[in-house]
Amino acid sequence: MAPNMTVHTLLTHTELFGDLPMDLVDEITAVTTMIDLDRNEVLFQEDDDTDALFVMQSGRVAISNRSVDGRESMVALMGPGDLFGEMGLFDHRGRSAEARALEPSTVARVPYEPVRGIYEREPRHLWRVVALLAHRLRTMDTALADSVFLDVSGRTAKRLLELAGDDEEFLLPITQEELAGMVGASRERVNKAIASFVRLGWLEQRDRRYIITNRDQLALRSR
Repeated sequence: MAPNMTVHTLLTHTELFGDLPMDLVDEITAVTTMIDLDRNEVLFQEDDDTDALFVMQSGRVAISNRSVDGRESMVALMGPGDLFGEMGLFDHRGRSAEARALEPSTVARVPYEPVRGIYEREPRHLWRVVALLAHRLRTMDTALADSVFLDVSGRTAKRLLELAGDDEEFLLPITQEELAGMVGASRERVNKAIASFVRLGWLEQRDRRYIITNRDQLALRSR
């Protein structure tokens, strides 16, 4: 998603607004504002009141929960084009997690009320909401299955492949501690898993830069 992309185009690339008629997208665009975030700046905290959803234009934002002793569990990593913070649009409850920028980022803030107004006037568009929530449920089902059926090494391999995408060489966009939060294990255990991949010749590591040297074996380990 290009950093200079217009708000209108940004919204039309999301699951929620992609199929809306242009006049309705214009209506939402007119009330959308852009927010610039510094690294580690918190956009919202768990239990905060809700009045808007967000769409990533650039950068990365971590969606995470924290335990009472401050430990962080990263449940999602948002990148350009991703939409988040929509649940309060439907249940009027507080934020279910914290959103924190992992690097300088820009997000579009879309107030709930105009979106609610569109759905109330033209409820047929709620099918896009159903599709979005179904996708969220499938993602949650996968994460739950991973926590049951995959050990730490398997979950680490899967997260590394997700972060790499189609690239064989990539820069880890998060810290080791944040990666451990995504995996759901201690930093020490995740580092041990990565070290084992390096010893096996599946991966090369140079600080935060990684080179996948045997994608097939990593993929097998992640299943």
